[in-house]
Amino acid sequence: MNNEFYLKITILLITLSGFSLYGQQITVSGKVTDSLQDPLAYANILAIPEQEGIDIAFAITDDNGLYKLKLEEQQSYELTISYLGFKPEKLNITATTDLVRDFVLSENSEQLKTVELNYTPPVSVKKDTITYKVDAFVTGEERKLREVLKKLPGVEVDRAGNVTVQGKKVTKVLVEDKTFFTGNSKLAVNNIPADAVDKVEILDNYNEVAMLKGLQDSEDMAMNIKLKEDKKKFVFGDVEVGVGIKERYVVHPNLFYYSPKTNVNAIADLNNTGVKSFTFSDYLEFEGGFGKLLSDASSYFSLFNSDFAHYLNNQDFKSSTNQFGAFNIRQSLNDVTDISAYAITFNSKTNTKQNTTNEYLLESNNFTEERSNSNAIDNFFTIGKLTLDYDPNYKTDVAFNSFIKATNNDALGRIMTESPSYLNNIQTSNKVKALHLKQNISFSKKLSKNHTATLEATHTYQNDKPITNWLTNQEILQGLIPLEDDVVYDILQTKKANATNLNAIVKEYWVLNNFNHIYTSVGFNYANNDFYNKDVQQLSDGTINDFASAGFGNDFNYNFTDLFLGLEYKFQIGIATFKPAVYAHYYHWITKQFDDKRSFNKTLLLPQFTSDIEFSNSEKIRVRYRANANFATIDRLANNFILSSFNNVFKGNDTLENQLYHSASMSYNKFSLFKSLNIIASITYNKKIKSFKNVTQLQGIEQFNTPLLFDRPEETFGLSGMISKKINKIRYKLRSRFNTSDFYQIVNDVTNKNKSNSSSTTLSAESFFKNLPNLEIGYTKDFSNYKSINGTNKFENDAFFVFLEYDFLNDFIFKADYTFDSYKNKSANIKNTFDTANTSLFYQKEDNPWGFELAVSNLFDVSFKQQNSFSSFLISDSKTFILPRIIMFKVSYKL
Repeated sequence: MNNEFYLKITILLITLSGFSLYGQQITVSGKVTDSLQDPLAYANILAIPEQEGIDIAFAITDDNGLYKLKLEEQQSYELTISYLGFKPEKLNITATTDLVRDFVLSENSEQLKTVELNYTPPVSVKKDTITYKVDAFVTGEERKLREVLKKLPGVEVDRAGNVTVQGKKVTKVLVEDKTFFTGNSKLAVNNIPADAVDKVEILDNYNEVAMLKGLQDSEDMAMNIKLKEDKKKFVFGDVEVGVGIKERYVVHPNLFYYSPKTNVNAIADLNNTGVKSFTFSDYLEFEGGFGKLLSDASSYFSLFNSDFAHYLNNQDFKSSTNQFGAFNIRQSLNDVTDISAYAITFNSKTNTKQNTTNEYLLESNNFTEERSNSNAIDNFFTIGKLTLDYDPNYKTDVAFNSFIKATNNDALGRIMTESPSYLNNIQTSNKVKALHLKQNISFSKKLSKNHTATLEATHTYQNDKPITNWLTNQEILQGLIPLEDDVVYDILQTKKANATNLNAIVKEYWVLNNFNHIYTSVGFNYANNDFYNKDVQQLSDGTINDFASAGFGNDFNYNFTDLFLGLEYKFQIGIATFKPAVYAHYYHWITKQFDDKRSFNKTLLLPQFTSDIEFSNSEKIRVRYRANANFATIDRLANNFILSSFNNVFKGNDTLENQLYHSASMSYNKFSLFKSLNIIASITYNKKIKSFKNVTQLQGIEQFNTPLLFDRPEETFGLSGMISKKINKIRYKLRSRFNTSDFYQIVNDVTNKNKSNSSSTTLSAESFFKNLPNLEIGYTKDFSNYKSINGTNKFENDAFFVFLEYDFLNDFIFKADYTFDSYKNKSANIKNTFDTANTSLFYQKEDNPWGFELAVSNLFDVSFKQQNSFSSFLISDSKTFILPRIIMFKVSYKL
């Protein structure tokens, strides 16, 4: 490792140790009890400084009545100790040395009559709900909700606008109990005016349908913003315009109108700086949200692996021009009916380039391929969504959603490949037109005190029409495709895919008593899919060489039905909740290729188990187990040949049944405001009993693949953890993860077992000063190795990162970030280092809407990033080329 890297690590260690010299604070601690010496949990201790410019300090007692306050040295404070129904105590102190002070509160002689009317504690805790009275924590200097949240105890906001409370991420934002636009926290924290906020409610285990809370399992956390009476209508937003060298530009208006009955939002973004206004996480929001999709893993991974998602996830280009527009409206028609609609249009033109070194691991012969891949991509899509919510009373809830997505994408590419036995240059063209429709209705009804029922039904329709063309002056895939001699080999592939899916579930919740519930489910999943492909050679004399004579081309229909019945028993013993469940499935499917029709059926019992052990509101253990059965998609079943790429032919297998695997996990979460400590740990284990496995015939870089149902077990095990501790004004964080898995490869009729291990550890520190520069500085060490019959391949990566933000002279904000990466492929003796940096200086006078910014991205003008990947027979080292240095001057106007 070079001396430059060691220097950076030395700087890291000096900085981490030096952090503790800043922000020296005095600790005031003790216990709060009643007159009988019983501890008062969740009592409030508020310290208001006499001197302006000093932060208010706050603490809440834990379950044992203990508290701990951090006060600025040599500052005077007025302490107020309060608890609902008790007389508050006050104490004036000067923070000179650490102090231990207990408080005994006496019950208010007037009981709750006047207390409830006249006193609201700064923080109140009721099982799953924390309520913050904002005025107790703010100074009036805050402009946006972000600054307010940073001052609330137990609440953190990161640079991207993600909010965590007691170590758990907020997944939905509400204003006055209704979803704020898409519910994304980033939109809320950066735009809601600070002076409009009265209270902030944190709702753990949130459920949009109130009657289902406590019945349906939920890991969501919502943040509900309560507005001041005179601030329940406001307009906000900003307009940003920027220009830069080499004809760079950005135009970004962002306008909102909020009232209790009407929300309107219009956003536009035109830029050639590589910034995407619509990301994969935004896409998930429109598809129903990450949490909802993850409960149906097949839906999530279908989205994640789609071509559209791959584009949204790609952040690395040589050039990129984006045009984005969005409009959103939500209207309360009356007290019980809301309607909302979204419309998004996005067009982008991007150029990408990647150079890859591929090492093929074969028992008979290892060799290396050098490949360069360049693409010019033109993407266009439109998304629309309509939602209707009808809640006539607490006992009834109805919601309807309709979703449409239309895409039209074109890509031109060039592939250059060189290996010991192969040298070629291939031009590619890909055109995709697609239409996706989705309708969903959900109905919930409280039938009686002990019985609640829900119905959910979804219909989806998908029509994709990709056309792919390969042009080369050398014959490819010899022996696999029947090419005829020509000056230029022109291969055209036409695909058509149609899918109609319908699923519905009815679930009844029977509450026997507070400690015993029985849930019964009945439902079905139905799919009717058609897949057509035709591969041909277009000869220079105008004739067509159809590959159908060699077994290419599919006209395949797949009809699948899943009928299921589920039974769940939820019971509580002490602090632990258990929910064993079993689902009985009857599967029936029919495949048809031209005139060859086959029918199959199967019955499976799939058990599940869930357990939650809640030691307190801030300390929990969660255990999950599930048996899973996944059936093949139509592209794996279509049993004629299809050209997958310039070096790959695939043939499906219509006899495939289902994968069967077990997944289990256990997680532990602990948050202590008293100790400023957050601990998260998890263990995951997956075992595949039956899985789809590609059988690969490899000749040079060319391959033929066909799937089979593989019945040898494969296992994956993972450990991850995070510990965070705040000392004075510095938060120290250690994150680590380890994964190991074993799996089989079948290449050239040989079956071998492989093993991969990977680990990553990050140590970081972040400061939270008010009048000094704030730094986050850290170091990450990654190890990975891949063991096969041909030996062990080892990789290492070292990363050093720094983020700086400094508010100075009242009106200036300076931001900078720097990342240094040192990458090693030890087996191939490949070493590489690269560093990236971005910086900006923003100026805006207080109470002035105009802002000015000078920003530089890719400060060192780095040309590429490097990463590695490995599969069952291939290890790849890739250089991905990125945008050059961009210097921008921006002017913004904020409403």
